[in-house]
Amino acid sequence: MAVQLPRSFSERMRDLLGREYEAFAETYGEIPHTGVRVNTLKIPVEGLQRLAPFRMEPIPWCPTGFYTAEGARPGKHPYYHAGLYYIQEPSAMAPVEQLGVLPGDRVLDLCAAPGGKSTQIAAKLQGRGMLVSNDLNAERTKALAKNLELCGARNAVVLNESPERIAAAFPGFFDRILIDAPCSGEGMFRKDEDMVRQWGESTPAKYAGMQRDILQAAARALKPGGTLVYSTCTFSPEENEGSIAGFLAGHPQFSVVPAGGTGFFSPGFPPLQGTARLWPHKVKGEGHFIAVLRREEAEGADTRAGTPPEGSSLTAAPRREKGGRSGVSRKDKAQEGRSGGRASGRNGSRGRNAAAPSEDGMMAAYSEFAAEQLGWQPEGFPILFGEHLYMSPLTREALDGLKTVRPGWYMGHVKNGRFIPGHPLATALTPQESRRSLSLAGEGAEAVSYLKGETLSIPADRLRLAPGAAPKGYVLVCIDEYSVGWGKWQDGMLKNEYPAGWRWT
Repeated sequence: MAVQLPRSFSERMRDLLGREYEAFAETYGEIPHTGVRVNTLKIPVEGLQRLAPFRMEPIPWCPTGFYTAEGARPGKHPYYHAGLYYIQEPSAMAPVEQLGVLPGDRVLDLCAAPGGKSTQIAAKLQGRGMLVSNDLNAERTKALAKNLELCGARNAVVLNESPERIAAAFPGFFDRILIDAPCSGEGMFRKDEDMVRQWGESTPAKYAGMQRDILQAAARALKPGGTLVYSTCTFSPEENEGSIAGFLAGHPQFSVVPAGGTGFFSPGFPPLQGTARLWPHKVKGEGHFIAVLRREEAEGADTRAGTPPEGSSLTAAPRREKGGRSGVSRKDKAQEGRSGGRASGRNGSRGRNAAAPSEDGMMAAYSEFAAEQLGWQPEGFPILFGEHLYMSPLTREALDGLKTVRPGWYMGHVKNGRFIPGHPLATALTPQESRRSLSLAGEGAEAVSYLKGETLSIPADRLRLAPGAAPKGYVLVCIDEYSVGWGKWQDGMLKNEYPAGWRWT
């Protein structure tokens, strides 16, 4: 059934597209295209191509993206729960490809929820540098954090802040910034009829004002020589070329870099040259707009990735070698409820309670666990919230005063003097990084049973043990060698530690 478009929208699109309008309008009677993007933090593209139980057709503007056939249901397979791919609309994969992310970069995803583009950035960083993912909507940051945890990101911070406050906290800090701006959503009408019902003639103008404010804040957070990508999923010129033209008029240090993929994308409307549009009647995807902006380098400035301003608390996390120590100094007492007090562990607890152990006690319990279970120490600055421990790519001081949902990689929490590993710790590990692991077959019944939270009968000889490791204890559970969560093995039984909120339904 064709989507019923608002009359004023159709008239405006007829004026914009002229002779192409009929071809454009016909797409609203077609089934939207679907796709997955390979999570190369966990598996190479060719690896998923070998394993995937569904047909994959390459998406031309994203080397890790693939179209899926109607009815493929990739979300109903254990590989989805192992974080091997992210289900994403094909056109939505384009903006991050234009950002040019390199391992070691400091990247800000300013309007990030639910996290598709953030997981794409995290894969490009390959665990180096840092990603700060932000969304102004507190409820939506829950999905953002979960998606980053599912993909195995170790170097991501999740904030719930205004762009202005982020710019004030991180002036000239980021190498690359993505603004997937809030917009009227006209490009998603075919996928989401709620967007059609919410649209009105004044909607584009309302969002254009928001977009200008976000662009101004982002400009202050981008370092000289840095790249900013602005994207929307709408067609209106006032939200696309208009927002960028207005920004450039007030920021002469920025210029448009011609967007790549011109063999697949259409040019933006004049006089703004170099921007790109994805039209649903020209590509197999929904409507999108992309502008790539470069901030000119300050004369004599050091614009290398990972170089913070001299004297800044925004320092990079120390590297930890396996079996080594970080050398990070810690305060005598954990600060209570700082960094916005929003950070939460697996059970969502906030801040410190009266029975919480001391910082030294927590770190001792964690170190004992890491030595016994991992055999190495993860990188990062340790940040404590109550009894919960994170390893962050940023110092605690850098996050002070900000509403922080996740300050980094969640390690776990201490209970009765023992360290309980968190689920996000497991999802980011490889089997070789855990002294005990178990791999279940992706096409077998055991994998689904585990994902449903069931206890499994597992003989000791099926466990993969590092030299000297006893079978009793926490086991990293994998599906076809890709981590999904924890189990606890004793006497031939694997107690299930897969979180209730993540389970197969």
